[in-house]
Amino acid sequence: MFPSTSPDAGRETWPDGPRPGPAAPTRGQPPAPRTGPAVADGERRERGGLRRRRAGEPARRSEDEIDEPEEEVVPPVEVHRPLALTIAGFAALLGVGLVLGAQTSGPGHRLPFAFIVFGVQLLFVLAWTMAMRPPALLLVGGISAVVAALADIAAVQTDIAGLAPLGYLAAGGFLAAVLGQLVRRVDRVRVTDSLGATLLIVVGVVAFGTLIVLSRIPAGTQAITVCLTASGVALTVARLTDAVLPWPRLAPQVPRGAAGVVAGAMVGTLISALLGSYLVAPFTPTRAAVIGLVAAVTAVLSDLAVGYAEAGRLMAGEPPTMWVARHMQGPLGGFALAAPAAYAMCMLFL
Repeated sequence: MFPSTSPDAGRETWPDGPRPGPAAPTRGQPPAPRTGPAVADGERRERGGLRRRRAGEPARRSEDEIDEPEEEVVPPVEVHRPLALTIAGFAALLGVGLVLGAQTSGPGHRLPFAFIVFGVQLLFVLAWTMAMRPPALLLVGGISAVVAALADIAAVQTDIAGLAPLGYLAAGGFLAAVLGQLVRRVDRVRVTDSLGATLLIVVGVVAFGTLIVLSRIPAGTQAITVCLTASGVALTVARLTDAVLPWPRLAPQVPRGAAGVVAGAMVGTLISALLGSYLVAPFTPTRAAVIGLVAAVTAVLSDLAVGYAEAGRLMAGEPPTMWVARHMQGPLGGFALAAPAAYAMCMLFL
């Protein structure tokens, strides 16, 4: 029996040519493995570290083409020699006045020295209120003047010479000045920014009263002589050096040099040591040099800090204040801080 269909029906016929296979690799190079779909050349560059720029995105610039912003060079402030000489003369006169006033003080005769201190306190109030301009300027100045008078009276009239009455007056004067600034709505906005200025003015005024208290302590007048002489010499020498050699500049915006600060402190210490060799016990050249060094460094650094504060106000865009008050501020601040330093050193070393 033969089938009705041919045995070759339904079968694929073999092609005449060879069976297709994988393409032959290039001679000498093995075929590259294919692990995924084909990628374009741009995407390969992206995987290699370069990112394809999207539509609408600005082209990236290479690192060499990026322009770095140039640093703004601040020109240094010019040092006015006549002004530096004038401030040096004012510091010298202020020191001589306080030292000679301390020599007039004696048991039962404190009022002449108290009047001299009160005059310096009024100068301090005028200079610092006009320079720092706290809210309710007249109110703060008036309260500071009243606190100065009360501090001098307390320093003269108290039975026991101490700083407790002065501390109470300083705290009360500060609170009164702040409350006075809070009364007016215009001043209320700035009262938080002016707390430091108000505190400095009130505490600085009271600090001069420590000289009267110190004059009532044994060896206190001699301590005033040594410390205030060292402070006055340090401030004067520092300003004179700035007039001649303001180098190296501590800051471009501050017309002061490091040579003046160092020279002032060194010369002030030397003068105090010389005074200690002529004074009676308990003074010695070593003790006088130590307390003179503390007073001189305190005064010079306080004067320098005032210069930085003034430069900061000018850089912040605040209008400059009264010329005389602005330049009296440094020496007055130096003596105001040297007074409690003299009291502390007298209590510790004498």
